[in-house]
Amino acid sequence: MEKKIRVAVVDKHPLFRDGVILALNSQLDAEVVGQGASAKDAIRIAEEIKPDVLVLDTDTLGHSMDAVDAILQHDPAIGILFFAVVIDEERVYAALRRGVRGYLLKGSNRAELAQTVRVLDEGKSYISPSLAAKLLMCSGPGRSSEAKTTGRLPHLTPREEQILSILVQGRSNKEIGNKLELSEKTIKHHLTNILQKLRVRNRVEAALLASNGLSHRLIAS
Repeated sequence: MEKKIRVAVVDKHPLFRDGVILALNSQLDAEVVGQGASAKDAIRIAEEIKPDVLVLDTDTLGHSMDAVDAILQHDPAIGILFFAVVIDEERVYAALRRGVRGYLLKGSNRAELAQTVRVLDEGKSYISPSLAAKLLMCSGPGRSSEAKTTGRLPHLTPREEQILSILVQGRSNKEIGNKLELSEKTIKHHLTNILQKLRVRNRVEAALLASNGLSHRLIAS
């Protein structure tokens, strides 16, 4: 039998926590190995049980990120997945900067939760497309995607800026390629360079950073 993904769930709401545990335990490749209801529980579970993925309710953490810092300092490889009821734009960016690799809204379905856990277990990052789209809309109307990107990323080539400006609109590699009359392979190559230059782990983070003008702060840090 293949190794199961070891998951811990921390949420101060027992009913919701039980639902998440039930959803994860129903997957053949995952098992819940720990649960808790506080930030202290999250730190203890991360240190003692060492799960592959830790699902954390943002309300349980309150306004502090101290627990996240403590967990990642002890185990930088752990995949932390934030679960939130509503979008807190600043909290999303703060979480990504600290090393949180997953962010889902509590309205997500079982399939998306399970898939996100798998992605985080592979060392990758995931933000649900619906959340990413809402965050992009929250960045404010009145400016086009191209205007938001152009001039803020002088270290990108003109072609990379062009691709990033379309990526911000939520387009796939195929759609970007069709619009620019380039192959998917070429688009993928450019995106790899963009992610490396922006120091982000995936296309969603790149789009969020470009849309909100945070890339220059991250690169300077």
